[in-house]
Amino acid sequence: MDTAKSKKLDIIIPAFRGHSQTFLLLLDGISEEDALKRIEGRTNHIIWMVGNFLDMRFGLGYVLGLTEEFKYKDFFFQGKALDESLIYPTLQELKEEFHKISPLVYHRLLEVTDEELDKAFPMGMNIDFFPETVLNFVGMCIGREDYLCGQIGLMRRILGYEGMKYDFDKNLKY
Repeated sequence: MDTAKSKKLDIIIPAFRGHSQTFLLLLDGISEEDALKRIEGRTNHIIWMVGNFLDMRFGLGYVLGLTEEFKYKDFFFQGKALDESLIYPTLQELKEEFHKISPLVYHRLLEVTDEELDKAFPMGMNIDFFPETVLNFVGMCIGREDYLCGQIGLMRRILGYEGMKYDFDKNLKY
């Protein structure tokens, strides 16, 4: 396993890599057509969930000092509501963005220092038990990824696909 400079990320590093694996396995076999389906017009579609996941990854990268821009930011930035009048990017296009940003963020997570993680990062939450720091933003991003993977997994089953298999790719290093 890769070693992070900051011991504060001992739980984050495996979670990030696990989410990368889970994300790809959840999308395995999903058709482009099914990725745009909503349930009774009440749910987000998988494309929106995938885009929101990527918005988190790009946001995490930004907070850690990366300058890469999410090509489809206008569709998904900060959980922008699904808009059925838009033509969303394809699942394949979003997967390409995933493979572009994920290794960069992963390597940055390995390099970030405690000093950087302890820096203030205002999020406007104003919750007394939640210090607004880079470290806590990182944790929020990991939590959001968990949530979105669960949502995609549920949609996968509702749409009639098999449940996700835990066939992790040991060669995927992010």
